[in-house]
Amino acid sequence: MMNLNNPLLPGQTIGIIGGGQLGRMMALSAREMGFRVGVLDPTADCPAAQVADWHLMADYDDLDALKELAQRAQVLTYEFENVDVGALLQVEELVNIPQGTDLLAITQDRLLEKSFLEENNIVIAPYATIVSPTDIQDAIDGIGYPCVLKTTRGGYDGKGQFVLYSSSDLVPAMDLLRKGTCVLEAWIPYEKEISVLVSGNGCGAYTVFPVVENLHRNNILHETIAPARIETEVMEEAQRIARVIAEKVALAGTLAVEMFLTSNGGIYVNELAPRPHNSGHYTIEACSMSQFDAHIRGICGWPLPEVNLLSSAVMVNILGNELKETLELIPEKADWHFHYYGKAEAKPERKMGHITILSEDVFETLEEIYQTNIWD
Repeated sequence: MMNLNNPLLPGQTIGIIGGGQLGRMMALSAREMGFRVGVLDPTADCPAAQVADWHLMADYDDLDALKELAQRAQVLTYEFENVDVGALLQVEELVNIPQGTDLLAITQDRLLEKSFLEENNIVIAPYATIVSPTDIQDAIDGIGYPCVLKTTRGGYDGKGQFVLYSSSDLVPAMDLLRKGTCVLEAWIPYEKEISVLVSGNGCGAYTVFPVVENLHRNNILHETIAPARIETEVMEEAQRIARVIAEKVALAGTLAVEMFLTSNGGIYVNELAPRPHNSGHYTIEACSMSQFDAHIRGICGWPLPEVNLLSSAVMVNILGNELKETLELIPEKADWHFHYYGKAEAKPERKMGHITILSEDVFETLEEIYQTNIWD
């Protein structure tokens, strides 16, 4: 564990497990602060490798490659939560892993995550554990329709889950159960989806980012609005929840807390992501410190300042089927901040980049985005 008396210093090396866009933006922050960066990822010329000092091309759970990464770096971090915890435990004596493995293990398993949140008095949706098909009817009798069946491991962007509206949905839902133990959650009739980023430095210092509002399409984040259009007391409560979670895990680095907000102001925590998050990309331009800078500072044991929102903003994701049209916008939109991730192939639902627009009127900005006819 880093400490403020012995922080990682510029010139030393940070190893990143995962070479996607989050790893890329972590690496850019690290390079700006003067660190060397190594990346472990199986894909040649992946987004993070394009801006790193060196790239180990191997699978994430390749123990020999992880050991090499550990031996060549002073600190290890990761850009996604499906990292092999067992493999990390085998290299933790070779290198500092400030985020540890406990939070990683918790966020990899929905049951562990729910148990952790309940133990810390964080409100979550009512749920039941489904081990076999015979469990599901009893669970539905208690929870009611609609409800959501989710795999306990591996789901993201809506994958690994199925919404049940009536008994006619039971048969197709069985496909998920064949993948192993599931969780059945009550459907929360939410008004908004919101999220909060929080960063820690492993030394008891924490900084909480503004609460943002997230709009999804086909279970993939479409737009983030900063700050969220919610009451001040709701915003303060969401930030308090995020800080409590950070303190309970002695957080090092950045953590995202996704929440549902109901019409009466109730907040339900939906999911944790133990790394920078898509809904925090707006922080690069709109905040006094980006989520990536906070992550790098946090894992290196540096002090963390209070984060201020410098401007309202809207972030919109660029998926593969939208890529070409957004490139054509570049000559027209001088005040839009275009970010492209350097991915070789543009697939329809693949995140290829994002755009952040600093805004004096969020409604006007949302209309300006709509008027491009790219995101209908």
